[in-house]
Amino acid sequence: MTSQHAPIYLAGQTGCGKTAVALEIAKQLGGVEIINADAYQVYRGIEILSAAPSAGEQEQCPHHLFGILGPDEECDAATFAKMAKAAIEKVSNRAVPLVVGGSGLYLKAITHGLAPTPKSEPELREKLDKRSLESLIEEYERLDPDGAAQTNLKNRRYVTRNLEICLLSGRSASEIKKEWENNAPELDAAYLFRDREIIYERINQRTHAMIAAGAIAEIAALPNFSATAAKAIGIREIKAHLAGEITRNEMIEQIQQITRRYAKRQASWFKRESAFQRVEISTTESPAETASRILSELERTRP
Repeated sequence: MTSQHAPIYLAGQTGCGKTAVALEIAKQLGGVEIINADAYQVYRGIEILSAAPSAGEQEQCPHHLFGILGPDEECDAATFAKMAKAAIEKVSNRAVPLVVGGSGLYLKAITHGLAPTPKSEPELREKLDKRSLESLIEEYERLDPDGAAQTNLKNRRYVTRNLEICLLSGRSASEIKKEWENNAPELDAAYLFRDREIIYERINQRTHAMIAAGAIAEIAALPNFSATAAKAIGIREIKAHLAGEITRNEMIEQIQQITRRYAKRQASWFKRESAFQRVEISTTESPAETASRILSELERTRP
């Protein structure tokens, strides 16, 4: 029986150069397949805006979970984790799964496992099904305002299930969904980051590059977005520009600012994640050198 290959997790700030380092790890290690762990690179049609690996980059080794959902499809951390775990399981039978992304919650859902939510109770579900969507939304917003703000309230199934969790547990569904099955997993995992001023400058430059590469036309061609996909940085700003509400320069500046804030939140998130080894990338270091350093460090610290 063939033994399974343990996955490697590569996280990092937006714009830090994860894709280039991941490809170098795949090249140096051999027998590697890359699995997406970015919340927005899972969507088709926003490849430019989400900075998904190019077709040429994806040809260098097998890639999974990139562009597998339409932009009008919903996808939360639990759904994504289920898909990612299935991909990891499948790939690990033949190659090393290299899980790459910057979405802290999605990565943690994969590595730590989301805590189980209360099972549905038929009697309660029957009562909820008889109520109007408006009344369900009203109670859901009262019991879990944060969760309601992040939910597609037009989707009755989502609203009903989340309200059901609130009622059965006596707690907010969004709070429960941030709890974990395993608080201290042993992982081969690295988190890439750069000096703050350098990452901010890279973000500013990448925003200009995205716009030059056709990000505006990319969004204009996709009229419908799910509540999840619509949160991708740049969609709201590009739509505002297309509607004549802001200028091109204002759009670019807003995207840059929001992306810098996101990078700051990523830095805060991964400071708390002890399972990920922190790897700072210097301005003089090539992706190949960073990859070699990561592999050496993971080998050194592996039990």
